[in-house]
Formats: sequence, structure tokens, C-alpha cells
Amino acid sequence: MIISRTPYRISFFGGGTDYHTWYQTHGSAVLSTTINHYCYLHCRYLAPFFEHKSRVVWSKVEEVVNHNDIQHPAVKAVLEYLQINQGVEINHQGDLPARSGLGSSSAFTVGLLHAMYALRGMISSKRELACEAIHIERDILKENVGVQDQIATAFGGLNKIHIRPDGCFEVAPLILPHGRIRELHEHLLLFFTGVSRTASDIAGDKIRSIPNKIHELHAMREMVDEAEKILCTQRDITEFGELMHEAWMLKKQLSSKIAPTYINDIYESARQAGAIGGKLLGAGGGGFMLFFVKPEDKLNVCDALSNLLLVPFDFETSGSQIIFYDASQYSQMAMTRRDYMHLRNTSFEESSPLSRQRLTQITAVAQLSREE
Repeated sequence: MIISRTPYRISFFGGGTDYHTWYQTHGSAVLSTTINHYCYLHCRYLAPFFEHKSRVVWSKVEEVVNHNDIQHPAVKAVLEYLQINQGVEINHQGDLPARSGLGSSSAFTVGLLHAMYALRGMISSKRELACEAIHIERDILKENVGVQDQIATAFGGLNKIHIRPDGCFEVAPLILPHGRIRELHEHLLLFFTGVSRTASDIAGDKIRSIPNKIHELHAMREMVDEAEKILCTQRDITEFGELMHEAWMLKKQLSSKIAPTYINDIYESARQAGAIGGKLLGAGGGGFMLFFVKPEDKLNVCDALSNLLLVPFDFETSGSQIIFYDASQYSQMAMTRRDYMHLRNTSFEESSPLSRQRLTQITAVAQLSREE
């Protein structure tokens, strides 16, 4: 049995510059942090005592005799990518709703890769997990995704992530003055709007708009450096909130799908109650909203948004981890003993050693290789 734990993330600045159509020409920078809410994945090899070969538990319960029949796209892709032929049981549990702007899909892919590599007896670096999760989601599943979520959830912590046009990236933890991280946390409120959405459709609309949003994206990239200066010095912390407001105004211009009317109403209600700035997390459309609020105004904002669910959180620094590891498994000999022959599923295939090299940088994408 292997259990991986992978955090969700909050992105402050730079989101939108991490799509390949932008960073492969201009480069990218993102400022984000992971939080103490997690995606858990319990994984083990499944003995052939059942009519099904593998069992996958997520919002559905899948029991399949062939991995090609698995409906969960990331599970199916990871098992094929890692050449896992044995029967497995995979059980997903998440602290927060999926499709809500906290990088939950990428946390799932990173965590599943981490657990399944461990099941095969292989150690994974955070860089390998991030790059291979990007490859799974973007290149194999053809999702409209950026690259910040996979990196953030794999590495953990409050970081400035810099992505070069060639696919190399650096993750630089922010070194803050004493007490600054707590001061930042004391100014943040996280609310759930109650609406989950599929980010890929909204992201696709944003990607298509990139050639026409050069000014906005350059400005959003520059805000990452400005936010870093605010946090890493003794400047008034409220400048960070004001910058969040400016970034949200720019982000809404990337696509008409980002901020539906009800999101704008929530944002304006929070501002009128004292919020200095804020944003809808993730691609847009729904999910979680983050607000920057002076501690003395928090009660007023909570009252103004009393119809939304307030979600307490703290920062975390560990990234994706294996929190339980029991290497015991069924041997091939035990699987094929003659007194097991009465079982319906008696076949067993050993996974061959992986011969390919692990990914340590983001793979390039031909700009016209597929329709965005």
C-alpha cells in the first residue's frame, strides 16, 4: 500500500503567462503558494480474487477487467505511461472539491505519478513529477492547461516560478522578513462560490486570445516581480492587495468567460465591505475566490459574503509526499500457484523495467501541432 499526499495551490500573480503559446516566446513567471488542503491517493496492487482486474474509486467506482476500459482519463494515461499491467486499486480522497481553481487536477496527476512510481519501487524527484504531470495532461490527454499547477503542487511552498522559452524552469522560494508570511496569511480570506467548472474550456478561450492580449500579459508578468518586492521588503503589505486588484482587472480582459455576472457581484460586495483586492482562482468561471482584507475588516467581508462558504487554510511547504509506504506485494509465483486456478482472473503480468529517461524539463510544443 502506498499513500501519496499532494497539496492544492493558490496562485497570486502571473497566471495566464504559463500557457505554452505565451512562454515559448516570451517566458513566464508565476507567484504562488501551496496550502494545507490535500489530494490523497491510496494505491496498491490488487490480488486476483475478484471478477475485476483493477478498481478505481473517485467520484465514480470503476471495476474493470482491462485498463483500456478505465474512464478516469488521468488514471488511464498514467497506468499506460508507466507500463503498469498488473491489477491495481486506486482510491482518491480530496479535502476540497475538484474543478474549483486550486490546481486539483494537477495535484491528482502529480500524486498519482508519485504513488505509482513508488509502487514500482522508484523514487521521484519533484522536478520529474512536475514535468511528467505536464506531459500527461498537456501532451497525452490534450488538455488546455498551463504549467504552473503541476510545478507548484509538486514542489510546495511560497515560490516564484520562472519558466524559460526552452522549457527549463526554476522554483525560487521567497525569502521573507521575519513574521512577513504570517502577516500575509492574516490578510487573506478564501471562499467557495459553490460552483465547480471544467477549466479546459475556459483555458482554451484564453489561449486563443493570447495573440490579441500582448499588453495585458506583459503587465501581468511584471506584477510578479512587483509582488515579490512588496513581500520581501518592509513595504506596506496592503500594496500587495492593491496589486491583486489590478491583476484581477487585467485577468478579466483575457476572456469573457472568466468572470460571469455572479462572480463580479461577489467581488464588488467584498470590495464594498472592505476587501482591498482579490481574484477568482484558476481559469475562471467559478470555484474559489481569494480576497486580501485588513484583519479589522475581515468580519465585515464575511458578513457581506455570508452566503458563501469560508474555508480556513494555512500555507504548507512540503509539496507532494509519500506519507505511507508498505512495499509488500504479491509475488508472481503466488499469483500463478495451481490452487489459484479456480479463480476467474488468474493472469499476471510483471511490469518490465522502464527504459526511458525521466523528464526533467517541460517538453516543447509545436505551436501549430494541434488546434487550440
